[in-house]
Amino acid sequence: MDLGRRVLGASARLFCISILLFLMLQVPPGGPADIFAADPAASPEAIARIRTLWGLDRPVLVQYATWLGQAATGNWGTSFSEHRPVLTVVLERVPATLLLTASALVFSLVAGVGLGLAVAAARHRGVQAAFQALAVVGMSVPTFWSGMLVLLVFAVRLRWLPSGGLATIGAGFSLGDRLLHLIGPTLVLGSVYVAQWSRYTQAGVSEALREEYVRTARAKGMREALLLFKHALPNAAIPLVTMVGLEIPRLLAGAMVTEVVFAWPGVGRLLTGSLLARDYPVAMGVLMLLAMAVVAANLLTDLAYQWVDPRVRLARE
Repeated sequence: MDLGRRVLGASARLFCISILLFLMLQVPPGGPADIFAADPAASPEAIARIRTLWGLDRPVLVQYATWLGQAATGNWGTSFSEHRPVLTVVLERVPATLLLTASALVFSLVAGVGLGLAVAAARHRGVQAAFQALAVVGMSVPTFWSGMLVLLVFAVRLRWLPSGGLATIGAGFSLGDRLLHLIGPTLVLGSVYVAQWSRYTQAGVSEALREEYVRTARAKGMREALLLFKHALPNAAIPLVTMVGLEIPRLLAGAMVTEVVFAWPGVGRLLTGSLLARDYPVAMGVLMLLAMAVVAANLLTDLAYQWVDPRVRLARE
């Protein structure tokens, strides 16, 4: 029953988000038909036929109701620029975005948790203070700036990494080539979260190590490594799981910027191109897909939090 209420609430949020997104895409002046109007050879009659064909001459609420009814059946419309189904155009870009975000998330969690554990285990106030300062600096660096810096140093000057893209143009599939193209955007997107996860891990583990039961276990001769992984890390993982879920929207937003900087063919670059081309059905499809991902991530985070911390589950039962 609790899961059913959460799914129902998530569906209601998606419905409200779809209304806001559809209305926001109607706010910018001009429209897809205005691109044809800029052509001196386009007659007013031809432009009017295009608006009628695309349904742009109808009221906004009627357009939204039509879109919602079609979207419920899996038809998200047709791309104005590519003349293909929106769902097909969007889903073609999803694997590249998933590859980038998953790589950045795994890299940031492994590096961040490991670094946070190492600093907490040191139990040196000077080291922890310096680490906290560096973490704040790392979290403050914008991805577009660090991305341009990585391209300038490692792609242009040192030529260690490719300047962008998913693979070398004209070359066959190669796992090594694919990984080489993935290194730059993964480091840029994940570096912000390395600082963030390490900071949360260090604070949580340090607090857990000061608990009375940890001191008792240490007095009984339990090894320090066992104390860290058996007692301190599970307690630190509870707020970390929540923060990972809540940071999914920011991770996706960072992926969009990183995709543009590194010419990564994902949904972020597709969104940028569709907005520039005024291909609003594709833009709506991308934004709705991102909204669905964020709502689903929040739902899974809530469920995972109950699984990690049994006290929450017992309290709700």
